[in-house]
Amino acid sequence: MRRSARARIDRRHARAFTLIELALALFIITLLLGSVLIPLQTQVENRKIEETQRLLEQAREALLGYAAAYGYLPCPATATSAGTEPTTGTNHGTGACVTYNGFLPAALLGFTYVDSEGFGIDAWGGAPANRIRYAVSNHQIGSVTNPFTTAGGMGLAGITAVASNGMLLYICGSGVGVVSNSGCGATAQTLASNVVAVIWSSGANAQTGGTSVHETQNLGVDVPPSADRVFVSRVRTASGANEFDDQLVWISGFSIVSRLVASGQLP
Repeated sequence: MRRSARARIDRRHARAFTLIELALALFIITLLLGSVLIPLQTQVENRKIEETQRLLEQAREALLGYAAAYGYLPCPATATSAGTEPTTGTNHGTGACVTYNGFLPAALLGFTYVDSEGFGIDAWGGAPANRIRYAVSNHQIGSVTNPFTTAGGMGLAGITAVASNGMLLYICGSGVGVVSNSGCGATAQTLASNVVAVIWSSGANAQTGGTSVHETQNLGVDVPPSADRVFVSRVRTASGANEFDDQLVWISGFSIVSRLVASGQLP
């Protein structure tokens, strides 16, 4: 009897030890899976960032190629123009656009990474919020109005005036302290001010647009047809008051003059 009781006790201890071992094994597996999944998530995110950057650069090149072929930049697409310039309200004789701050006219440019409605999209998804944005300057140079969207407008404004004008679209290092539609102000670093066009993605948080003052500045579109002159580009920050995951590229006055000279559109 005594031996049988001891055997039962030993079996209960063995079962208890097995459960402890199982719990410990599950804990270790959880830790290992966590250590694998987090880097995997980071890798996926990094690939989307890199792919979005490639798409923005491709869009920039397509816009420069269009300008080299026609001598002016296209008007932005609107939410109802199916990825091309609006048929009503666009006039490259006067440079008039329905809006100067809208979407990349992907269908017009032959841009192939598009959603079902023909709008160019970034690598974060096909939702309307992830359509690539595009703004072009509508600011007068000398006596020439809308020089960048008018056929021959840059030639009329003059190579030097276009290449060196420092009061077109602004790229600021922060949304704090910017002067609405005027510049980066006294506190935000001015990264560029001779910007003819901006192409950008609203990033992974495009569905909400982000909550920081930096991303809000990129969403601040004035009432058409005017274009907000101020955009923000800064280091990527995941969350909090400085949240920022927008990606921007831009075309300077010097860049577009160089391309138009090379293509023979400018002397």
